[in-house]
Amino acid sequence: MLADFLSAVLPTSVSPLIALLLMAASLTGSMITAAFGLGGGIFMLSVMTLIFPAAAVVPVHGAIQLGSNSGRALVQRKHIQWQMVLWISLGAILGSLVGGRFAATMPEDLFKILVGAFILFIIWVPRPDVQTRGPVSSLIGGVVTAFVGMIVGVAGPLVLTFVRVISDRRELIATHAALMTFQNTAKILTFMFYGFAFAAYLPLILALVAAGFVGTLIGSHILNKLPEAAFRTAFKALITLMALDLLRRGLT
Repeated sequence: MLADFLSAVLPTSVSPLIALLLMAASLTGSMITAAFGLGGGIFMLSVMTLIFPAAAVVPVHGAIQLGSNSGRALVQRKHIQWQMVLWISLGAILGSLVGGRFAATMPEDLFKILVGAFILFIIWVPRPDVQTRGPVSSLIGGVVTAFVGMIVGVAGPLVLTFVRVISDRRELIATHAALMTFQNTAKILTFMFYGFAFAAYLPLILALVAAGFVGTLIGSHILNKLPEAAFRTAFKALITLMALDLLRRGLT
């Protein structure tokens, strides 16, 4: 009975077992980001590229990340620096509109290659420190990061470049969550404008968002209790393998 219900509400490409595995991945990704401020979105994106067609990966991932980041922003709202959120989010509106036009027509193989290359870049290439919190640099940062997010599906590590000037770890994670909430909202609205049908994926998205919120609660609770260095080493190794597999599938 349960299997029949799940088969009726899930997209045709997603079996009940795959849905449960995706829920576990969503919980894990949100827990990673809530605890360390980075990594959960990349992890979830890597998993989704194994299951969904390329045209669905970025919009569905954006909807899931909206739930995950909004939950994290809600839990940690007292630490958000709202002035920084305002200017970067304004730039994200323009970046989403421009990036959406490219994303709507991108071939699947090119998408896999770009995502794989982007993940390797984020994991292994040091990013420059942005030392200013001024409105102009924040606005430009919002445009660039939102554009990239529309193309490859995840821009959290780039957004983090613009908020690393925040010295308090809790303020950094909370502000990053608020920024990604606004950016993913712009992403979803843009994909709707370009005709993506979210309705077919809505039950799955809601289930993954719920699992992600549980992960946020767990990650926020253990924020200062995990061995960060050991975790980051293992995480980089896992994500690197997934990115290399994406490149292989795109090139072959």
